[in-house]
Amino acid sequence: MATNKRSPQAGPRWERAVVVGGGYAGLVAARVLADHFDDVLVLERDPVEPDTGVHPHIPQGYHAHAMLAKGSEVLEGLFPGLRAELADLGAPVFDYGERISFLLPTGFAPRDPVGVSIQTFTRDELERRLRQRVSALAPVRLLAATHCETVTGSAPGRLDRVRYRTAGADASVELTADLVVDASGRATSVDRWLTDAKLPVSARATIKAKITYTSACYERPPQDRREGPDFDVAYQMAFAPGVPRGGVVLAVEHHRWMCSLFGFDQHVPPTDDEGYLDFAQSLDNPRLAEQIKRGIRRGEIHRYTNPGNEWRLHHKNPRWPERLIALGDAVCVFNPVYGQGLTVGALEAELLGRLLRRRGGPSGLDGLSRAYQRGAARLIKVPWTMASSSDLMWAPGNQPLPARFAHWYNECVFALAVADPDVWARFVRVLNMSAPPTLLFHPAVLTKVVRRALTRRAS
Repeated sequence: MATNKRSPQAGPRWERAVVVGGGYAGLVAARVLADHFDDVLVLERDPVEPDTGVHPHIPQGYHAHAMLAKGSEVLEGLFPGLRAELADLGAPVFDYGERISFLLPTGFAPRDPVGVSIQTFTRDELERRLRQRVSALAPVRLLAATHCETVTGSAPGRLDRVRYRTAGADASVELTADLVVDASGRATSVDRWLTDAKLPVSARATIKAKITYTSACYERPPQDRREGPDFDVAYQMAFAPGVPRGGVVLAVEHHRWMCSLFGFDQHVPPTDDEGYLDFAQSLDNPRLAEQIKRGIRRGEIHRYTNPGNEWRLHHKNPRWPERLIALGDAVCVFNPVYGQGLTVGALEAELLGRLLRRRGGPSGLDGLSRAYQRGAARLIKVPWTMASSSDLMWAPGNQPLPARFAHWYNECVFALAVADPDVWARFVRVLNMSAPPTLLFHPAVLTKVVRRALTRRAS
């Protein structure tokens, strides 16, 4: 197993950081913190070991996850050799345009190279590899089966004192940290911590879009090793209001398919084999049902319902405390259908490392928490806008004008993309967060959108 080396330009160091939550977000945070703190304590409520993958308090971990190209790039920087390590287990690396059977609402996307390389694997294997890497770092102590009871302040305007209890321990432990990272996910207790400290609770932005995932893993037939299908991902995109069902099948490590079927609102994929296959056969991309029929299911069929998108607006909280930051789902929960969560979590960890490298001296952490939350908000804004604009269209009537325009423009881009490899390549780069959305408003695209709109109006 590859190990991480501390960067020679890691920057200033402090005594202790505490990370609340030892899932994906907590692990990438701990990796960054290990470059700047002598003691990094990670509190994980589940009884995990270094080789544990998904665990009980990560119910979404049993479902297909997308690591966008930008997220993969950031992770490789934090964990050098990770891509090769996963590839050795059979996780394919491929060009997004060549090896994906992508069904847009307007038809199948072109199968041409786009210059965007991605890798597909299970959340289970990713988290296992990250946990092994992070556990091996000298500053890191991972306390499993440990519940964070509360976070309080050692001084007014701070939240830096953590009280926790490990299963089987006689008493709780309380300690003061130089920095506390809330990576406890969507079930975070940050509202209680703020209220108990007589600080205002951060406002939330919520976009409801109930989506239910039902997922299973399938062993691929032996002949696939010699002459398998011409794709590593088959995907059908859901799109309001006319395409409420979708799904994805990913080629993952150990010669398996990871399949997730999903539906909005009342379109709930079943958890029995017959119903699961029937739902897959109701999709317009036949490749998902084909692989389900050819494979041998391993493990259970899991279901998970996500109510929508929720962003805790810590950056707008005028009294956000010193020494506390939030990362991953603890600050923003995205609709998983867009595959943004893992990448945004990696970008937030990268941001944290960048801010820590710029600070020095005993008071170097003063002001960090607010600077970080403002920076995280800038990272979140683009994927949030892309996801929420689409999800607002599931609600009947009264959609805001910006969302209606974004939805119409996306429809135009999709219609062009099925026959125009350049438009498709631009969309892929934006989708993978390798380029800003403005790439789709370049005159080369905008002219085609306007021409299409005028032609349709004239006809």
